[in-house]
Amino acid sequence: MPSCRRPVPHLSCVRPPVLSAASGALILAALAAPLAFSANSAPAADSAQPILLNHVSSAQPMPNGIELHSGAAVMQITALRDDLLRVRVGATGTLPEDASWAVLANARAAAVPVQQDSNGKSVGFHTARLRVSIERKSMAMTVTDLDGNILAQDIPDHPIEFHGSSFRVYKRSPDDEHYFGLGDKPGPLDRRNEAFANWNTDAYGWQESTDPIYKSIPFFLTFRKGISGGLFLDNTWRTSFDFNKEIHDGYSFGAENGPLDYYLLYGPTPKAVVEEWAWLTGPTPLPPMWTLGFQQSRYSYYPESVVRSIASKLRSERIPADAIYLDIDYQFKNRPFTVDPERFPHFEQMIKDLQAQHLHTILITDLHLANLPHQGYKPYDEGIAGDHFVHNPDGSVYTGVVWPGPAVFPDFTQKASRDWWGTLYSEFVHDGVAGFWNDMNEPSVFQVASKTMPDNVRHRIDEPGFAKRTANHLEIHNVFGMENSRGTFEGLRKLAPDTRPFVLTRASYAGGQRYAATWTGDNSSTWNHLRQTTPQLLNLGLSGFAMSGADVGGFAGSPQPELLTRWLEIAAFHPIDRDHTSMGTNPQEPWADGTTQDLDLRRHFIEQRYKLMPYIYTAAEEMSRTGIPIMRPLFLEFPDASRDGHPLDLNSGSEFLLGADLLIAPSPYPDMLDNYQAVLPPVGWYDYWTGAAVRADGQENIRIGNDNIPDQDLQVTLHPTIDQLPVFARGGSIIPVQPLVQSTEEKPSGPLTLRVYPPDGPVASRQKQQPCDGSLYLDDGLSYAYQKGEYLRLQFSCQLTPAGLTVHISPREGTFQPWWNQFSIEVYGATRPATGASTLTGTTPTNPIPTNFDSQHHRITALVQDNGKAIDLKLAY
Repeated sequence: MPSCRRPVPHLSCVRPPVLSAASGALILAALAAPLAFSANSAPAADSAQPILLNHVSSAQPMPNGIELHSGAAVMQITALRDDLLRVRVGATGTLPEDASWAVLANARAAAVPVQQDSNGKSVGFHTARLRVSIERKSMAMTVTDLDGNILAQDIPDHPIEFHGSSFRVYKRSPDDEHYFGLGDKPGPLDRRNEAFANWNTDAYGWQESTDPIYKSIPFFLTFRKGISGGLFLDNTWRTSFDFNKEIHDGYSFGAENGPLDYYLLYGPTPKAVVEEWAWLTGPTPLPPMWTLGFQQSRYSYYPESVVRSIASKLRSERIPADAIYLDIDYQFKNRPFTVDPERFPHFEQMIKDLQAQHLHTILITDLHLANLPHQGYKPYDEGIAGDHFVHNPDGSVYTGVVWPGPAVFPDFTQKASRDWWGTLYSEFVHDGVAGFWNDMNEPSVFQVASKTMPDNVRHRIDEPGFAKRTANHLEIHNVFGMENSRGTFEGLRKLAPDTRPFVLTRASYAGGQRYAATWTGDNSSTWNHLRQTTPQLLNLGLSGFAMSGADVGGFAGSPQPELLTRWLEIAAFHPIDRDHTSMGTNPQEPWADGTTQDLDLRRHFIEQRYKLMPYIYTAAEEMSRTGIPIMRPLFLEFPDASRDGHPLDLNSGSEFLLGADLLIAPSPYPDMLDNYQAVLPPVGWYDYWTGAAVRADGQENIRIGNDNIPDQDLQVTLHPTIDQLPVFARGGSIIPVQPLVQSTEEKPSGPLTLRVYPPDGPVASRQKQQPCDGSLYLDDGLSYAYQKGEYLRLQFSCQLTPAGLTVHISPREGTFQPWWNQFSIEVYGATRPATGASTLTGTTPTNPIPTNFDSQHHRITALVQDNGKAIDLKLAY
């Protein structure tokens, strides 16, 4: 939802000037000089006399690191783990407050012992995995692994510098190093040769070159020659990152105020870095399964009869769906936590009726509460009584104009105020509302050029782990949206302790994935915005926000029928699949516009998402344990696959992985009908739709036993048509698929299908082999019973044999009972029928079992009973 939607006229569509990282430290100093404010600020200094950390004047070893001094400045470098370092700097001898909105307290408190390294030229230490060396004469720090690979290296003639309350840090940037992350910033996947500012901004109408937009996630991955690291600047003020703009062979980062407190993460694989990031800031919680289903939304569905009509149409058209969103027009005069009794006269019953149709209702609940004293508006009355609102410098309550008119804002940096905010959801939860949408929480304010609160608005920090104090808006702005969603998430946990919450937020900060899913904000109904979606979601996933999506079809404007069809096809393979559009646009539901073929195609791809739900939910469970995103760039799974030393993603255009085993390869320019090249990592692939092993251009079927793995990636020519989206299954994978359902609450009818893609395509060499495996995770999809053992986990593997293939299914782990009692095992790459098939269940052999051969899809199918014990299916073919 934007800040400038018709018909509200105001000035907040004007984009304010933003600080470019390339403008250098002197511009930072000029802006930051008057801003020194709080205990978490760098000490003010004469901006004409910068403080430079350009020599080591003394060094003291620490059990887990080292403390250095450069004149009056102090730096501590400590090892939280053998592969993770923290660097803290104080310009005038005092380190910043040891507190964080992003980093978990137990992570900040972690420590590992180190071995000190010192000589006449340098000081430092090493862990079991990293070596830290600081040159005495320049104070330039170099961090390497124990093999000498450089993770991060300061530039000696660009030392750390403070100008008043601002600071900047410079690092070397080799020509072949690449940078990923920083959240949902538009532009290419690789951040190299770009510069960015972090300042959460209501960016309606954003384009590919727009910066900043909605989130501030000052974390990025480095990637060079298959080795990955990460850097996180934990600073909530306006920060900036410059990759090779100011200095061709360097990158830099800094802030206009606040702490110089950053972390260095080491892989060496990108996956290891992402897992360390999740250890540091927390992974995305396991979502309710229904949030992985198709979601229908617009600004706005009203009155009540329209909502009911949309729900009925989803079901009558047999379009699988799990959620309907209500934007602000369900409210009385746009006042959060109200319902318009004329538009929705039977609101509670409507929620129940939607539940009966297996549709979950998600309500928008913006954080701006109407300023309505003595009018019986409960959120305002309770907030005033509890002193829960943000204040002006003179102590009065700050008021800004947003959707309800003059509005007040909860002071979310006070735990007590977040706790109170959470109680506001009690009636909606009682009514059966399933999820909540925290929008406009940058925070967005109308009728002011800054589009947000004044810089001098006062926030009170009263939070465990922080010194109790007052901070201005410049410090709190970038975490305001995260703490809003935190209050919602934690409130829902208290109101329904055994139900997993679903919260969707637009603005956030690093670590906000602990509380909410997100989306890319108010995009546009253009082909270029469809193209932009892939790099945005990939970088969000690498930044921690693995539950993310985009407004399918585009928010601003009305998509051409073919654009909506294409978008729905691709979004079926995104973590969140939500069709959403703005007020005043054409209908954008799957049945809108287009031909019967368009509707059939849109339905077909949504159906495929539901068939893949066991695979998607298993990827979501992995995400909740490890932080590995559901939607992945190629280099995350294939760090050693490269072209000229660069990750394949830089050559592949718009490709991405869903989980580890499905590669989606839409055209890099989806509105073009020209043939295009897809680049596939060199492990062997199958066409997901036909079952055929992929042939590289001009080559025979790919062989991928260890003795003949291609050294180069596979390049295939694809022919774009509206009815096809290229999807490839990794050779050596086993993918669980279920019968079609109309919602995740519907029990599938029939066997669970295991699609087995042997590791070397058609039957060939039976010698050294690539792994062949897969897994499945299942629980009730809603509660926390899985934490008490009520879940199901299965492991699958396959082994090529001289006669054919053996598929192994592990015995069940956990106490959750599945909906199936049979497995339909489909083995792909087959060129002829099976000559024999038998199973071993536990230790009991069975009689030969029948099989089916489908030459069109190159597969052999066998049906086996599942009694919870281990199963071995032996196929000869």
